[in-house]
Amino acid sequence: MSRLHVRLDRRTALRGLGVCIALPLLERDLCLRASSANEEPRRMLLIANNLGVLPKPFFPQQAGTTYVLSPYLEELKDFRHDFTVFSGLSHPGVIGGHSTENCFLTAARGPTLSGFRNQISLDQLAAELMGPKTRFPTLNLGVNIDRANRSLSWTRDGALLPAEDRPSTLFATLFLDGSANQRRRRINELRLRGSILDAVDEETRSFSRSLGQNDRRRLDQYFSSVRELEQRLEQAGQWENRAKPIVKIPPPRDIEDRSQFFEKISLMLSLARLALETDSTRIITLMIDGFATPAFQIDQQVKSMNDYHNLSHHGNVVEKVQQLESVDRRQMILLRDLLTSLSEQRDGTGRMLDNTMVLYGSNMGDSNTHDNTNLPILLAGGSLPHGRHMAFDTTNNTPLSNLFVSMLRELKLPVDSFGSSNGTIF
Repeated sequence: MSRLHVRLDRRTALRGLGVCIALPLLERDLCLRASSANEEPRRMLLIANNLGVLPKPFFPQQAGTTYVLSPYLEELKDFRHDFTVFSGLSHPGVIGGHSTENCFLTAARGPTLSGFRNQISLDQLAAELMGPKTRFPTLNLGVNIDRANRSLSWTRDGALLPAEDRPSTLFATLFLDGSANQRRRRINELRLRGSILDAVDEETRSFSRSLGQNDRRRLDQYFSSVRELEQRLEQAGQWENRAKPIVKIPPPRDIEDRSQFFEKISLMLSLARLALETDSTRIITLMIDGFATPAFQIDQQVKSMNDYHNLSHHGNVVEKVQQLESVDRRQMILLRDLLTSLSEQRDGTGRMLDNTMVLYGSNMGDSNTHDNTNLPILLAGGSLPHGRHMAFDTTNNTPLSNLFVSMLRELKLPVDSFGSSNGTIF
């Protein structure tokens, strides 16, 4: 299990949320609005490429605020003071090459061990603690993703949450209300699920009276999960009665050709930004599944020599390394375009970027050698003191979870530790 210490007692927090749920509709809505009306929104977009980048052109050679931008970071020079680049970070005990891809946001140790079980991911924990502020607590997205086997998002019980990889479906979910009949049907389905949970809860409570202390403790954890589900169902029912945001763009067409890799990333990032701008959600994950990407277009004239996975095992072949450099640079350009959009969008009295953290990174420090240490990590946005290369020991790495704790605190969440953390970074 992830080591997690929350300053506010979890059961007390659940009871507090229950007050909002138990009140009549009008008072309940006022309660939900009051919880967010007096605070500026804080957001988080988490992006991971499961094949990483070439380490040498990514990491700067100097530390501190006067570092010289690396070749890749030159693409982000206009935002030098809006991001921090890290070296010497990784997840202790998370080794095993590509098998670590599902642990990037969980820090669960031993993914190759028999009986391995994942744990709650950073985004899902943040959604739990933030409460019902938006229609969608989180969005879990993917590009060229193997939906059955890969995800950045995992439940508290270590279950994979499939990523949405079709822009048309995501757009409809975010912005199309559907007919009145469809809304009524969805509300009825939510009510039915709620009644089933109530029945299970009553039956299990009766059964628990005959159990020992340890078993009762396990059942208590189960009851907490049931209550959380009930709350999410109730919140979903409330949102079904509210109109979705109106946007001035047509529904996107899905790009079926998996070789149009960068076009697919660009489209998904555009929709992610739109979801944040409309406050449909405040937490988004995006897994770029290079492992499942076939030979692809690097630009209009050049196609990759191999599928992305085999290309990443370049073996220092000059042509492959050159292609990988082009691939990595294009990702930096897409990141630059995203930061540009967030900096141009006004958010209260400042920029949307000032309230939106954007994490870019990977579970792979070097795909060529299956190395899972010294991960390429870049964090932009939010109110954090950026403009630095924070260089930690590249041999004895600092836990990446330390950064995750700092990010959760930037979201104003009462968290002391997460995963393998032993402190904070900011």
